[in-house]
Amino acid sequence: MYQSPRRLCSALLQRDAPGLRRAPGPPPPPRRLSPTAAPRLASPRLLAAASAARDVARSCSRTVYPMGNGTSRLYSALAKTLNSSAASQHPEYLVAPDPEHLEPIDPKELLEECRAVLHTRPPRFQRDFVALPADGPSSHPPIRVMQWNILAQALGEGKDNFVQCPIEALKWEERKCLILEEILAYQPDILCLQEVDHYFDTFQPLLSRLGYQGTFFPKPWSPCLDVEHNNGPDGCALFFLQNRFKLVNSANIRLTAMTLKTNQVAIAQTLECKESSRQFCIAVTHLKARTGWERFRSAQGCDLLQNLQTITQGAKIPLIVCGDFNAEPTEEVYKHFASSSLNLNSAYKLLSADGQSEPPYTTWKIRTSGECRHTLDYIWYSRQALSVRSALDLLTEEQIGPNRLPSFNYPSDHLSLVCDFSFNEEP
Repeated sequence: MYQSPRRLCSALLQRDAPGLRRAPGPPPPPRRLSPTAAPRLASPRLLAAASAARDVARSCSRTVYPMGNGTSRLYSALAKTLNSSAASQHPEYLVAPDPEHLEPIDPKELLEECRAVLHTRPPRFQRDFVALPADGPSSHPPIRVMQWNILAQALGEGKDNFVQCPIEALKWEERKCLILEEILAYQPDILCLQEVDHYFDTFQPLLSRLGYQGTFFPKPWSPCLDVEHNNGPDGCALFFLQNRFKLVNSANIRLTAMTLKTNQVAIAQTLECKESSRQFCIAVTHLKARTGWERFRSAQGCDLLQNLQTITQGAKIPLIVCGDFNAEPTEEVYKHFASSSLNLNSAYKLLSADGQSEPPYTTWKIRTSGECRHTLDYIWYSRQALSVRSALDLLTEEQIGPNRLPSFNYPSDHLSLVCDFSFNEEP
Protein backbone atom coordinates (compact mmCIF):
# COMPACT_ATOMS: atom_id res chain seq x y z
CA MET A 1 0.00 0.00 0.00
CA TYR A 2 1.38 3.42 -0.91
CA GLN A 3 2.28 5.33 2.24
CA SER A 4 0.60 8.68 1.58
CA PRO A 5 -3.13 8.71 2.45
CA ARG A 6 -3.56 11.79 0.24
CA ARG A 7 -3.27 9.75 -2.95
CA LEU A 8 -7.02 9.23 -2.79
CA CYS A 9 -7.73 9.58 -6.46
CA SER A 10 -5.80 6.48 -7.53
CA ALA A 11 -8.68 4.03 -7.39
CA LEU A 12 -10.90 6.40 -9.32
CA LEU A 13 -8.28 6.96 -12.01
CA GLN A 14 -6.13 3.86 -12.29
CA ARG A 15 -8.59 0.98 -12.07
CA ASP A 16 -8.36 -0.89 -15.33
CA ALA A 17 -7.01 1.63 -17.81
CA PRO A 18 -3.84 -0.37 -18.62
CA GLY A 19 -5.99 -3.21 -19.95
CA LEU A 20 -7.94 -1.14 -22.47
CA ARG A 21 -7.94 -2.37 -26.03
CA ARG A 22 -6.72 -0.05 -28.77
CA ALA A 23 -8.25 0.72 -32.13
CA PRO A 24 -6.60 -0.91 -35.17
CA GLY A 25 -3.69 0.93 -36.69
CA PRO A 26 -0.51 2.47 -35.32
CA PRO A 27 -0.74 3.55 -31.69
CA PRO A 28 -0.62 7.26 -30.88
CA PRO A 29 2.77 8.61 -29.77
CA PRO A 30 3.19 8.06 -26.03
CA ARG A 31 3.34 10.85 -23.51
CA ARG A 32 6.44 11.51 -21.52
CA LEU A 33 6.00 10.51 -17.91
CA SER A 34 7.79 11.75 -14.86
CA PRO A 35 9.39 8.99 -12.74
CA THR A 36 6.76 9.58 -10.07
CA ALA A 37 3.79 9.19 -12.40
CA ALA A 38 3.12 5.54 -11.68
CA PRO A 39 -0.10 3.72 -10.78
CA ARG A 40 -0.92 3.86 -7.09
CA LEU A 41 -3.22 1.93 -4.82
CA ALA A 42 -6.27 3.14 -2.97
CA SER A 43 -5.81 4.36 0.58
CA PRO A 44 -7.67 2.85 3.57
CA ARG A 45 -9.82 5.98 3.68
CA LEU A 46 -10.94 5.51 0.08
CA LEU A 47 -11.67 1.85 0.68
CA ALA A 48 -13.82 2.80 3.66
CA ALA A 49 -15.66 5.34 1.53
CA ALA A 50 -16.23 2.74 -1.17
CA SER A 51 -17.64 0.36 1.43
CA ALA A 52 -20.04 3.05 2.63
CA ALA A 53 -21.08 3.73 -0.95
CA ARG A 54 -21.85 0.04 -1.48
CA ASP A 55 -24.14 0.17 1.53
CA VAL A 56 -25.97 3.09 -0.07
CA ALA A 57 -26.20 1.20 -3.35
CA ARG A 58 -27.76 -1.81 -1.63
CA SER A 59 -30.44 0.43 -0.13
CA CYS A 60 -31.56 1.74 -3.55
CA SER A 61 -34.47 0.03 -5.25
CA ARG A 62 -33.09 0.43 -8.79
CA THR A 63 -30.15 -1.64 -9.98
CA VAL A 64 -27.13 0.46 -10.87
CA TYR A 65 -25.23 -0.19 -14.10
CA PRO A 66 -22.36 2.32 -14.27
CA MET A 67 -20.73 2.92 -17.66
CA GLY A 68 -17.36 1.23 -18.11
CA ASN A 69 -15.66 -1.43 -16.01
CA GLY A 70 -14.67 0.46 -12.87
CA THR A 71 -15.47 -0.82 -9.39
CA SER A 72 -14.96 2.26 -7.20
CA ARG A 73 -17.57 4.75 -8.43
CA LEU A 74 -18.50 5.98 -4.99
CA TYR A 75 -21.76 7.73 -5.77
CA SER A 76 -23.20 5.86 -8.75
CA ALA A 77 -26.18 4.71 -6.68
CA LEU A 78 -27.15 8.29 -5.90
CA ALA A 79 -26.62 9.41 -9.49
CA LYS A 80 -28.75 6.57 -10.78
CA THR A 81 -31.72 7.53 -8.61
CA LEU A 82 -31.91 11.01 -10.08
CA ASN A 83 -34.66 10.31 -12.58
CA SER A 84 -37.48 12.81 -13.04
CA SER A 85 -39.43 11.62 -10.01
CA ALA A 86 -36.47 11.06 -7.68
CA ALA A 87 -35.12 14.54 -8.41
CA SER A 88 -38.28 16.11 -7.04
CA GLN A 89 -38.68 13.67 -4.16
CA HIS A 90 -35.06 13.89 -3.02
CA PRO A 91 -33.82 17.46 -3.58
CA GLU A 92 -31.00 16.82 -1.12
CA TYR A 93 -29.28 14.76 -3.83
CA LEU A 94 -28.95 17.83 -6.05
CA VAL A 95 -26.32 19.36 -3.75
CA ALA A 96 -24.14 16.51 -2.54
CA PRO A 97 -22.75 16.85 0.99
CA ASP A 98 -19.01 17.31 1.24
CA PRO A 99 -17.62 14.00 2.56
CA GLU A 100 -15.57 14.55 5.69
CA HIS A 101 -13.81 11.21 5.47
CA LEU A 102 -11.61 12.19 2.51
CA GLU A 103 -8.66 14.56 2.70
CA PRO A 104 -7.63 17.24 0.16
CA ILE A 105 -5.77 16.32 -3.01
CA ASP A 106 -2.84 18.30 -4.35
CA PRO A 107 -3.78 19.34 -7.94
CA LYS A 108 -0.29 18.43 -9.13
CA GLU A 109 -0.64 14.93 -7.72
CA LEU A 110 -4.00 14.44 -9.41
CA LEU A 111 -2.57 15.73 -12.69
CA GLU A 112 0.31 13.25 -12.35
CA GLU A 113 -2.11 10.40 -11.93
CA CYS A 114 -4.19 11.51 -14.92
CA ARG A 115 -1.07 11.59 -17.07
CA ALA A 116 -0.04 8.15 -15.84
CA VAL A 117 -3.36 6.76 -17.08
CA LEU A 118 -2.98 8.67 -20.37
CA HIS A 119 0.65 7.78 -21.05
CA THR A 120 -0.17 5.88 -24.28
CA ARG A 121 -2.26 8.72 -25.71
CA PRO A 122 -0.89 11.68 -27.66
CA PRO A 123 -0.13 14.82 -25.64
CA ARG A 124 -2.91 17.33 -25.01
CA PHE A 125 -3.26 20.27 -27.36
CA GLN A 126 -1.45 23.50 -26.59
CA ARG A 127 -3.76 26.51 -26.32
CA ASP A 128 -2.74 30.03 -25.39
CA PHE A 129 -4.46 32.83 -23.54
CA VAL A 130 -4.98 36.04 -25.49
CA ALA A 131 -4.60 39.19 -23.41
CA LEU A 132 -7.40 41.68 -24.01
CA PRO A 133 -7.38 45.45 -23.45
CA ALA A 134 -8.95 46.53 -20.16
CA ASP A 135 -9.97 49.92 -18.81
CA GLY A 136 -7.36 49.88 -16.09
CA PRO A 137 -5.48 47.74 -13.58
CA SER A 138 -7.42 45.61 -11.15
CA SER A 139 -6.70 45.65 -7.43
CA HIS A 140 -7.72 41.99 -7.01
CA PRO A 141 -6.79 38.72 -8.75
CA PRO A 142 -8.88 37.95 -11.83
CA ILE A 143 -11.73 35.46 -11.70
CA ARG A 144 -11.14 32.58 -14.12
CA VAL A 145 -14.35 31.05 -15.50
CA MET A 146 -14.42 27.84 -17.55
CA GLN A 147 -17.40 26.84 -19.72
CA TRP A 148 -17.51 23.32 -21.16
CA ASN A 149 -19.94 20.76 -22.51
CA ILE A 150 -17.90 17.70 -21.57
CA LEU A 151 -20.04 15.16 -23.52
CA ALA A 152 -22.16 12.78 -21.46
CA GLN A 153 -20.55 9.35 -21.36
CA ALA A 154 -23.79 7.51 -22.12
CA LEU A 155 -24.47 9.72 -25.14
CA GLY A 156 -20.91 9.52 -26.45
CA GLU A 157 -20.85 5.74 -26.36
CA GLY A 158 -24.51 5.02 -26.99
CA LYS A 159 -26.21 7.74 -29.05
CA ASP A 160 -24.05 10.36 -30.71
CA ASN A 161 -22.64 8.22 -33.55
CA PHE A 162 -19.21 9.84 -33.91
CA VAL A 163 -18.32 7.80 -36.98
CA GLN A 164 -14.69 8.96 -37.20
CA CYS A 165 -13.94 8.53 -33.50
CA PRO A 166 -12.60 5.09 -32.43
CA ILE A 167 -14.75 3.60 -29.70
CA GLU A 168 -11.59 3.12 -27.63
CA ALA A 169 -11.14 6.89 -27.46
CA LEU A 170 -14.50 7.13 -25.66
CA LYS A 171 -13.76 4.65 -22.86
CA TRP A 172 -14.54 6.38 -19.59
CA GLU A 173 -11.49 5.09 -17.73
CA GLU A 174 -9.27 7.28 -19.89
CA ARG A 175 -11.65 9.93 -21.18
CA LYS A 176 -12.41 11.18 -17.69
CA CYS A 177 -8.68 11.70 -17.18
CA LEU A 178 -8.57 13.84 -20.33
CA ILE A 179 -11.44 15.91 -18.92
CA LEU A 180 -9.72 16.30 -15.56
CA GLU A 181 -6.42 17.12 -17.27
CA GLU A 182 -8.10 19.95 -19.20
CA ILE A 183 -9.63 21.35 -16.01
CA LEU A 184 -6.38 21.05 -14.06
CA ALA A 185 -4.41 22.68 -16.87
CA TYR A 186 -6.39 25.93 -16.62
CA GLN A 187 -7.27 25.83 -12.89
CA PRO A 188 -10.55 27.76 -13.12
CA ASP A 189 -11.97 29.53 -10.09
CA ILE A 190 -15.46 28.74 -11.41
CA LEU A 191 -16.33 25.73 -13.54
CA CYS A 192 -19.58 25.52 -15.56
CA LEU A 193 -20.25 22.12 -17.13
CA GLN A 194 -22.99 20.57 -19.25
CA GLU A 195 -23.77 16.92 -20.09
CA VAL A 196 -22.44 15.74 -16.73
CA ASP A 197 -23.53 12.15 -16.05
CA HIS A 198 -20.69 11.23 -13.68
CA TYR A 199 -21.15 13.95 -11.09
CA PHE A 200 -21.49 11.86 -7.93
CA ASP A 201 -18.93 9.19 -8.73
CA THR A 202 -16.19 11.30 -10.34
CA PHE A 203 -16.43 15.08 -10.44
CA GLN A 204 -17.95 15.84 -7.04
CA PRO A 205 -15.63 13.50 -5.07
CA LEU A 206 -12.47 14.67 -6.83
CA LEU A 207 -13.21 18.37 -7.29
CA SER A 208 -14.41 18.73 -3.71
CA ARG A 209 -10.99 17.48 -2.64
CA LEU A 210 -9.44 20.18 -4.81
CA GLY A 211 -11.34 22.84 -2.84
CA TYR A 212 -14.43 23.27 -5.03
CA GLN A 213 -18.01 23.41 -3.85
CA GLY A 214 -20.34 21.85 -6.41
CA THR A 215 -24.00 21.83 -7.38
CA PHE A 216 -25.64 19.45 -9.83
CA PHE A 217 -29.07 19.75 -11.47
CA PRO A 218 -30.07 16.85 -13.77
CA LYS A 219 -32.45 17.00 -16.70
CA PRO A 220 -35.88 15.65 -15.71
CA TRP A 221 -35.93 13.23 -18.67
CA SER A 222 -32.29 12.76 -19.54
CA PRO A 223 -31.64 10.91 -22.82
CA CYS A 224 -28.81 9.12 -21.00
CA LEU A 225 -31.43 6.99 -19.26
CA ASP A 226 -32.38 5.45 -22.62
CA VAL A 227 -28.87 4.00 -22.96
CA GLU A 228 -28.22 0.53 -21.57
CA HIS A 229 -25.82 0.48 -18.62
CA ASN A 230 -26.09 4.25 -18.16
CA ASN A 231 -24.70 6.06 -15.15
CA GLY A 232 -27.79 8.10 -14.41
CA PRO A 233 -29.13 11.33 -15.93
CA ASP A 234 -26.96 14.08 -17.32
CA GLY A 235 -27.34 17.70 -16.30
CA CYS A 236 -25.59 20.96 -15.52
CA ALA A 237 -22.93 21.28 -12.82
CA LEU A 238 -21.44 24.40 -11.27
CA PHE A 239 -18.28 24.41 -9.14
CA PHE A 240 -16.52 27.31 -7.40
CA LEU A 241 -13.41 27.53 -5.23
CA GLN A 242 -14.41 27.87 -1.61
CA ASN A 243 -11.26 29.76 -0.64
CA ARG A 244 -12.18 32.56 -3.06
CA PHE A 245 -15.96 32.80 -2.88
CA LYS A 246 -18.80 32.55 -0.42
CA LEU A 247 -22.18 31.28 -1.59
CA VAL A 248 -24.89 33.87 -0.97
CA ASN A 249 -27.80 32.08 -2.63
CA SER A 250 -28.44 29.37 -5.20
CA ALA A 251 -31.33 28.60 -7.56
CA ASN A 252 -31.98 25.50 -9.64
CA ILE A 253 -34.14 26.55 -12.59
CA ARG A 254 -36.19 24.24 -14.77
CA LEU A 255 -36.68 26.25 -17.93
CA THR A 256 -40.11 26.83 -19.44
CA ALA A 257 -41.12 27.45 -23.06
CA MET A 258 -44.56 28.75 -24.01
CA THR A 259 -45.71 28.20 -20.39
CA LEU A 260 -44.63 24.54 -20.52
CA LYS A 261 -41.92 23.06 -18.31
CA THR A 262 -39.13 21.66 -20.45
CA ASN A 263 -36.34 19.13 -20.13
CA GLN A 264 -33.65 21.82 -19.97
CA VAL A 265 -32.27 23.33 -16.76
CA ALA A 266 -30.03 26.04 -15.37
CA ILE A 267 -28.19 26.77 -12.12
CA ALA A 268 -27.76 30.38 -10.94
CA GLN A 269 -25.69 31.24 -7.87
CA THR A 270 -24.86 34.55 -6.25
CA LEU A 271 -21.29 34.52 -4.96
CA GLU A 272 -19.32 36.98 -2.87
CA CYS A 273 -15.62 37.45 -3.52
CA LYS A 274 -13.69 37.06 -0.29
CA GLU A 275 -10.92 39.43 -1.47
CA SER A 276 -13.13 42.34 -2.51
CA SER A 277 -16.49 41.56 -0.82
CA ARG A 278 -18.14 42.24 -4.19
CA GLN A 279 -21.02 40.05 -5.29
CA PHE A 280 -21.86 38.65 -8.71
CA CYS A 281 -24.16 36.01 -10.16
CA ILE A 282 -22.84 33.03 -12.13
CA ALA A 283 -25.25 30.90 -14.18
CA VAL A 284 -24.89 27.76 -16.29
CA THR A 285 -27.41 26.31 -18.75
CA HIS A 286 -27.87 23.91 -21.66
CA LEU A 287 -30.67 24.73 -24.09
CA LYS A 288 -32.62 22.38 -26.35
CA ALA A 289 -30.63 20.88 -29.23
CA ARG A 290 -31.39 20.18 -32.90
CA THR A 291 -32.57 22.04 -35.96
CA GLY A 292 -36.25 22.90 -35.95
CA TRP A 293 -36.34 23.89 -32.27
CA GLU A 294 -35.26 27.50 -32.75
CA ARG A 295 -38.49 29.02 -31.35
CA PHE A 296 -38.34 26.63 -28.42
CA ARG A 297 -34.77 27.72 -27.59
CA SER A 298 -35.82 31.34 -27.93
CA ALA A 299 -38.58 30.83 -25.37
CA GLN A 300 -36.21 29.01 -23.01
CA GLY A 301 -33.73 31.86 -23.30
CA CYS A 302 -36.41 34.42 -22.49
CA ASP A 303 -37.42 32.43 -19.44
CA LEU A 304 -33.82 32.23 -18.24
CA LEU A 305 -33.35 35.98 -18.76
CA GLN A 306 -36.48 36.70 -16.71
CA ASN A 307 -35.18 34.51 -13.88
CA LEU A 308 -31.79 36.21 -14.00
CA GLN A 309 -33.44 39.63 -14.02
CA THR A 310 -35.02 38.75 -10.67
CA ILE A 311 -31.90 37.11 -9.22
CA THR A 312 -29.67 40.07 -10.13
CA GLN A 313 -32.24 42.55 -8.80
CA GLY A 314 -32.68 44.16 -12.18
CA ALA A 315 -28.99 43.96 -13.17
CA LYS A 316 -27.76 45.52 -9.91
CA ILE A 317 -25.65 42.39 -9.33
CA PRO A 318 -23.05 41.70 -12.07
CA LEU A 319 -23.76 38.57 -14.08
CA ILE A 320 -21.83 35.86 -15.95
CA VAL A 321 -23.83 33.29 -17.96
CA CYS A 322 -22.14 30.19 -19.36
CA GLY A 323 -23.74 27.59 -21.52
CA ASP A 324 -24.20 25.40 -24.53
CA PHE A 325 -27.03 27.34 -26.14
CA ASN A 326 -27.25 24.98 -29.14
CA ALA A 327 -27.78 28.15 -31.15
CA GLU A 328 -25.72 29.95 -33.76
CA PRO A 329 -25.36 33.75 -33.41
CA THR A 330 -28.04 34.15 -36.08
CA GLU A 331 -30.74 32.64 -33.85
CA GLU A 332 -33.31 34.61 -31.89
CA VAL A 333 -32.12 33.33 -28.50
CA TYR A 334 -28.66 34.80 -29.15
CA LYS A 335 -30.23 38.13 -30.12
CA HIS A 336 -32.33 38.10 -26.93
CA PHE A 337 -29.17 37.82 -24.81
CA ALA A 338 -27.30 40.41 -26.86
CA SER A 339 -30.13 42.97 -26.53
CA SER A 340 -31.27 42.15 -22.99
CA SER A 341 -31.78 44.86 -20.38
CA LEU A 342 -29.15 42.98 -18.38
CA ASN A 343 -26.64 44.63 -20.75
CA LEU A 344 -24.68 41.49 -21.60
CA ASN A 345 -21.80 41.01 -24.00
CA SER A 346 -20.35 37.76 -25.36
CA ALA A 347 -16.76 37.38 -24.14
CA TYR A 348 -15.44 35.42 -27.09
CA LYS A 349 -16.42 38.15 -29.55
CA LEU A 350 -13.46 40.06 -28.12
CA LEU A 351 -11.05 37.64 -29.80
CA SER A 352 -12.18 38.77 -33.26
CA ALA A 353 -10.47 41.57 -35.16
CA ASP A 354 -13.47 43.87 -34.88
CA GLY A 355 -14.60 42.70 -31.44
CA GLN A 356 -18.05 41.97 -32.87
CA SER A 357 -17.77 38.48 -34.36
CA GLU A 358 -18.13 35.13 -32.62
CA PRO A 359 -15.55 32.37 -33.23
CA PRO A 360 -16.08 30.27 -36.38
CA TYR A 361 -16.79 27.17 -34.26
CA THR A 362 -16.97 25.86 -30.71
CA THR A 363 -17.96 22.32 -31.72
CA TRP A 364 -16.79 20.23 -34.67
CA LYS A 365 -17.79 16.61 -35.19
CA ILE A 366 -18.64 14.02 -37.84
CA ARG A 367 -21.79 11.97 -37.38
CA THR A 368 -23.61 9.56 -39.66
CA SER A 369 -25.63 12.57 -40.84
CA GLY A 370 -22.46 14.40 -41.91
CA GLU A 371 -19.93 16.93 -40.65
CA CYS A 372 -21.14 19.54 -38.14
CA ARG A 373 -19.17 22.69 -37.42
CA HIS A 374 -21.04 25.26 -35.32
CA THR A 375 -20.67 28.04 -32.77
CA LEU A 376 -22.99 27.04 -29.92
CA ASP A 377 -21.14 27.78 -26.66
CA TYR A 378 -20.90 31.20 -25.01
CA ILE A 379 -19.78 33.12 -21.95
CA TRP A 380 -21.95 36.21 -21.47
CA TYR A 381 -21.05 38.91 -18.95
CA SER A 382 -22.25 42.29 -17.64
CA ARG A 383 -20.28 44.70 -19.79
CA GLN A 384 -20.61 47.68 -17.44
CA ALA A 385 -19.54 45.88 -14.26
CA LEU A 386 -16.98 43.39 -15.59
CA SER A 387 -13.99 43.37 -17.94
CA VAL A 388 -12.49 40.40 -19.78
CA ARG A 389 -8.76 40.39 -19.10
CA SER A 390 -7.91 37.39 -21.27
CA ALA A 391 -9.55 34.50 -23.12
CA LEU A 392 -8.29 31.06 -24.07
CA ASP A 393 -7.84 30.76 -27.82
CA LEU A 394 -9.61 27.96 -29.67
CA LEU A 395 -8.04 24.90 -31.23
CA THR A 396 -7.07 25.33 -34.86
CA GLU A 397 -8.39 23.10 -37.64
CA GLU A 398 -4.93 21.55 -37.91
CA GLN A 399 -4.90 20.67 -34.21
CA ILE A 400 -8.41 19.22 -34.35
CA GLY A 401 -7.45 17.02 -37.31
CA PRO A 402 -9.47 15.49 -40.15
CA ASN A 403 -11.45 13.11 -37.92
CA ARG A 404 -12.65 16.06 -35.80
CA LEU A 405 -13.87 15.68 -32.21
CA PRO A 406 -13.89 13.80 -29.89
CA SER A 407 -10.59 11.98 -30.39
CA PHE A 408 -7.69 10.36 -28.57
CA ASN A 409 -6.39 13.91 -28.02
CA TYR A 410 -9.58 15.60 -26.86
CA PRO A 411 -12.43 14.16 -24.78
CA SER A 412 -15.46 16.15 -25.99
CA ASP A 413 -17.08 17.31 -29.21
CA HIS A 414 -17.23 20.82 -27.70
CA LEU A 415 -14.23 23.03 -26.95
CA SER A 416 -13.76 24.47 -23.50
CA LEU A 417 -14.00 28.24 -23.19
CA VAL A 418 -11.99 30.01 -20.47
CA CYS A 419 -11.99 33.72 -19.56
CA ASP A 420 -10.35 35.84 -16.88
CA PHE A 421 -12.67 38.54 -15.49
CA SER A 422 -12.11 41.51 -13.23
CA PHE A 423 -14.55 43.95 -11.67
CA ASN A 424 -14.63 47.45 -13.07
CA GLU A 425 -14.08 50.10 -10.43
CA GLU A 426 -17.31 51.15 -8.79
CA PRO A 427 -18.32 54.78 -9.49
